[in-house]
Amino acid sequence: MQEEPLSSEKIFNLDNQAKEIGIGGKISPESNESSYKKRMQQRKDIQTERLKMRKTKKGLLMVFTGNGKGKTTAALGMALRTIGHGYKVAIIQFIKGSWTTGEEKALKNFSSNISWHALGEGFTWETQDRIRDEQLVKGAWQLAKGYIKNESYKLIILDEINIATKLGYLDSQEIITFLKSLNNRKNHIVLTGRGASDSIINYADLVTEMKLIRHPFKEQGIKAQRCVEF
Repeated sequence: MQEEPLSSEKIFNLDNQAKEIGIGGKISPESNESSYKKRMQQRKDIQTERLKMRKTKKGLLMVFTGNGKGKTTAALGMALRTIGHGYKVAIIQFIKGSWTTGEEKALKNFSSNISWHALGEGFTWETQDRIRDEQLVKGAWQLAKGYIKNESYKLIILDEINIATKLGYLDSQEIITFLKSLNNRKNHIVLTGRGASDSIINYADLVTEMKLIRHPFKEQGIKAQRCVEF
């Protein structure tokens, strides 16, 4: 009797079948709607099976990095989603804490489940004090560890922490070692900022890189504006 393929093999095969069938629409090759409907039903059946195969839940480490705009915005979108489900969120800003953003005002007004800490004092060319910058980063990291260990918080966003590690103020391995020390962590953690280290990227469960294609500051000399940058 032939053995059943391993779950990972099944998932791989189903993923390939889904890719072969495609997502439909007018790019699908069918010339009539009956054939198209048959193809999409096959895709639906495969998708249903793909979802059944994925049963594991865990606290995720997610990274939003890259030179493009939208890293913090993506993280704050997750914050909005989380408080919408009635959970608590902690947001700790490591670098750009000197800005008062529209997101901070809105989220604080929207829900009491938001704990927001702006602990940076600006970019390096603004602070011009790397000793002070490092002290602030270390303090922010200590605060972050407390929130991560607090099971009442579902989402912890460490905004611009990737920049802090890139500047040498915090060791990426220290972050990884701490997270590994927590057994069965249920909350989700988001690290934002360009220049995420290879070790963080390799350890994370989800990594999204924002790619810069055009930016009004660079191409047109347009200054940062409300509702766009802050």
